[in-house]
Amino acid sequence: MFVLHIALQGCLKGQDVEYGITSDTGGHIRYLLDLVHAHCEASPHDRIVIATRAFTGHGPLYEQPHERVSDQIEIIRLETQSGDYLTKEELHTQVESFADALCTHIEANGRPDIIHAHYAIAASAAAIIKDRLGIPFVFTGHSLGLVKQSVMGSTVTVSEGFQERIAGEEIALKEASLVVASSRDEAELQYAGYRNYDPGSIRVIPPGSDLAAFKDATVNETVETELARFLTDPQKPVILAIARPVRRKNLSALVEAFGKSKALQAQANLVLVAGTRTVIDDLDGDMAGSMHELLALIDQYDLYGKIAYPKSHTPADIPAYYAYARDRGGLFANPALNEPFGLTLLEASAAGLPIVATDSGGPNDIVETCGNGLLVDPNDPSAIAEAALRILSDSTIYQQFAEGGERAVAHYDWKGHVQRYRGLLRDLIEPAVTRPADTSGTGQLLISDIDNTLVGSVPHLHAFGAWRRLQPHLAFGVATGRSFHSAMAVLEQEDVPRPEVMITSVGSEIYHLDENGVTYSLDRDWLAQITEDWDREPVRRVVESVTGITPQAALEQRAFKLSYFSDGSATVVKRVQAALERVGLMASVIHSHRRYLDILPYKASKGTAVEFVRQRYGLSMDSVFVAGDSGNDIEMLRAVPQSIIVANYSDGLAHLPDLKHSYLSRESHARGIMEGVDYFRRKASASCHPVS
Repeated sequence: MFVLHIALQGCLKGQDVEYGITSDTGGHIRYLLDLVHAHCEASPHDRIVIATRAFTGHGPLYEQPHERVSDQIEIIRLETQSGDYLTKEELHTQVESFADALCTHIEANGRPDIIHAHYAIAASAAAIIKDRLGIPFVFTGHSLGLVKQSVMGSTVTVSEGFQERIAGEEIALKEASLVVASSRDEAELQYAGYRNYDPGSIRVIPPGSDLAAFKDATVNETVETELARFLTDPQKPVILAIARPVRRKNLSALVEAFGKSKALQAQANLVLVAGTRTVIDDLDGDMAGSMHELLALIDQYDLYGKIAYPKSHTPADIPAYYAYARDRGGLFANPALNEPFGLTLLEASAAGLPIVATDSGGPNDIVETCGNGLLVDPNDPSAIAEAALRILSDSTIYQQFAEGGERAVAHYDWKGHVQRYRGLLRDLIEPAVTRPADTSGTGQLLISDIDNTLVGSVPHLHAFGAWRRLQPHLAFGVATGRSFHSAMAVLEQEDVPRPEVMITSVGSEIYHLDENGVTYSLDRDWLAQITEDWDREPVRRVVESVTGITPQAALEQRAFKLSYFSDGSATVVKRVQAALERVGLMASVIHSHRRYLDILPYKASKGTAVEFVRQRYGLSMDSVFVAGDSGNDIEMLRAVPQSIIVANYSDGLAHLPDLKHSYLSRESHARGIMEGVDYFRRKASASCHPVS
């Protein structure tokens, strides 16, 4: 496989990247270099080329047309209309000349199998190359213009290149074969504001990280000496932040939170590792202004002796900063207005630090997965201070969050990332369509729940995968309470055969596998069918007036699904239904695991969604199998005669009168599904060929 990456922003080189040397030399370069190295380690015969611009002003290396990084990786620097270093806001002026130069290079040096574009400006160039040479591309946005425009508000002007940036992101969503997102927040909320948003063409693949260096981090003399210059009592716990001093990183809110809280100052020091600088006014972009703002706040709150802001550091110093904070019982803070992913949160967590992080972006996924800290509104300094004080003041909470580092190391690794990433690229380059061309006649359809039904036992799932490959006339789908992106992440992490149909968000959304065998299309006919009599906002107000109900996170709310935690009482469904009926509203109310309460349009459920798919595929009722384990599967199991309850069921499914027709498997999880399908097939065969 030959992959060509396009990355035009910042000062990119193969080794010893000078992070923070410009406002655009940041985490996306770290991600790219880590990705290509991990890719080559997993696939030693693949070839990687990174294409960027040649420019003057930051040293002779950035003018060199070629840099050999390893036997498999090389960087090419192409001349464009301007030879000067340009910020990302100015780079749109170079798209045409860069695309011309790259096309010429490709024609002279060989055609890549696929292009991976990083940031909007690279997507604009990749779209031109796709049009001219027919080479497909995938896209990683890293951070999005619409999101930045939203969080920065009036401080963002049209002159800063935002129209071109957002236009490039729209091009990417329209033209890319696949969009790679770092988090569900990015895939489901941040991209949703774009005109060309298509959820089925986006995959959430969290960046990996080599966290071993942070897990075993130790303090070095350089860091100890540097911070001792600033701090009156250097042995106090440390609130540590590591970020470039740009407005979006919102370090000023952290300083303000610390400055306004005498309790926090009494308990901890604040350490800001804010890039590398020589003369503040020589800093690139808005970094100079941000640094002046930080210094003004330090002076305003008279924080001298309580705060450190070292001028420079090397990449090798970063683990030592984490260790310094950990050894003093401190925590890590990321108050960014929006954080697309949050790599530093994983590094800090791996080092054993609890975290306080923005509730905007990737930290939602990280905290949910790792249980390693608290999320806060980045615009509320008092909330930042309260969260930090809560962690520092409660040893039980502190230890609980510190232990989340083990989960971070286990979950966010490059090996898993590259396995999924390379598999998707391979399938895009050489499509192996699994969708049945004809599901009528002898065709059959199996729809299974995911959690605790399909997945839950690795050996059973491996057996299911082998069994599935021997079922040429069986279409496979899933029905889940998870969102599309959450479901896809689980399926791909568990190496589940790719479904032909995905019924997600408790039946309120249906997706069909595209002909390329990788992306999915949202079934808008289904949405049109269930929107009748659905008035989301009045339904929400009524449901939230019922006692014993707490809304789940914003990420779990959908246009056609409201999700809550319940008090677990047996009457909760009746109470919600009664409240809705009193005001003349209709909705489907689904309670599962005595904890999760989902409110859907009246016509939406897993059962009605399965019936819709059955009719779409033109299948008879006796050609459909469904499998489940819990309360949110009841509608689906009730509606289909050939329903399977796996042995590890919950919510009393096997004892419900409406489910007497179901087959109760002796086996659990995926083996229970296979057992049930075999049972119904043998039963059908016996009825067709009775023993005389």
